[in-house]
Amino acid sequence: MAAERDRPYRICFLFNAQRHQMLHGLSTAALLAHRRDVEVTILSPSASHLDYARWLVDRLGGGPIRYEGLESRLLERARQLTGGSVPPKILTLLVLSRRLRCYDAIALPERTSIILRRMGVRRPRFIHLDHGAGDRAAGFDPRIRLFDFVLMAGPKHRRRMLRDGLIREGAHAVVGYPKFEAADAARDPAWTPFPGDSRPVVLYNPHFSALGSWEAMGAKLIAAFAGQDRYNLIVAPHVRLLDSQRARARWQPLLDSCRGNPRIHVDPGSDRSIDMSYTSLADLYVGDVSSQVYEYLRERGPCLFLDAHGVDWRDDENYAHWQFGPVTGAGDNLLAAVDHAFESHDAYRAVQDRAFEETFDARGESGSRRAADAIEGYLRTLPRL
Repeated sequence: MAAERDRPYRICFLFNAQRHQMLHGLSTAALLAHRRDVEVTILSPSASHLDYARWLVDRLGGGPIRYEGLESRLLERARQLTGGSVPPKILTLLVLSRRLRCYDAIALPERTSIILRRMGVRRPRFIHLDHGAGDRAAGFDPRIRLFDFVLMAGPKHRRRMLRDGLIREGAHAVVGYPKFEAADAARDPAWTPFPGDSRPVVLYNPHFSALGSWEAMGAKLIAAFAGQDRYNLIVAPHVRLLDSQRARARWQPLLDSCRGNPRIHVDPGSDRSIDMSYTSLADLYVGDVSSQVYEYLRERGPCLFLDAHGVDWRDDENYAHWQFGPVTGAGDNLLAAVDHAFESHDAYRAVQDRAFEETFDARGESGSRRAADAIEGYLRTLPRL
């Protein structure tokens, strides 16, 4: 019994969704693995996710981490049927549930997997890792209150989660944004899709949700940029937008129409669309409801927001980021709106500064280290049974 009480705390970082969520946990896992009293496992149903995790952890300095996958014909067949990058979440959790009961804690950058409790996984404590720091209501999912410990990027999220009863005093921590360190390690800062071209780079980053602009305005925006020579355009949707066989088939003709145009680069979901390559090199961000606008604000630049649904957004906290630049509708001249966004940026600098500071609590420290410290401190409150 004494030997069992002296064992390290066992924590599993479970990545049960598309690869973009991994950057919200890998840098924290890498640091935590070096703590004397903590044993870290990275678990995913995707073999390519595990390859990416090994590669990125190595770039972050390495760490004594266990990497575990799933050998399941059922899950692979289900993934092939959908054409997605990972199998359906609930099915994966059913396959995994018994295996996860041995851990002291499970760290998750998504909410669906909290259903593990209803599958009999009751011993581990569940730690919520925020993936993104945006304003959309989905980021304040009621299921967050089911987690035992919650990490968040800054005071903006803390205030809203406390107000909505999603977190409890003593059971959460504001740690900054670990993805910044993970993305900095992952991307090549010298890479550009437009070598030797000095035109301003416009990034179009539509979200996959029904609130996004892709369905109503994506083709129009691409056509507008195809007919001009003043700007370069990167089309980099949220990775979930095209992460199914059906979606790729539907939109492939539009994506193919951009081939051969040296001023348009389309990324349907590569690793560059998750490691801040595009938000780091863009001169203008064009988007809708994606939290990636806050990552773009790390460099502070002009923004343009596409209102494809006639939203009454001005006093809606879910659209607070639409205060960072002009908002234009589906019937407007999009190139004229782009010009205006560049010209009017000075009017939005102050609100961008305030919003960035409220969203990311930097305090001059590494978000990954603060997250690792918070998790280790929480683990030390748990009994090792």
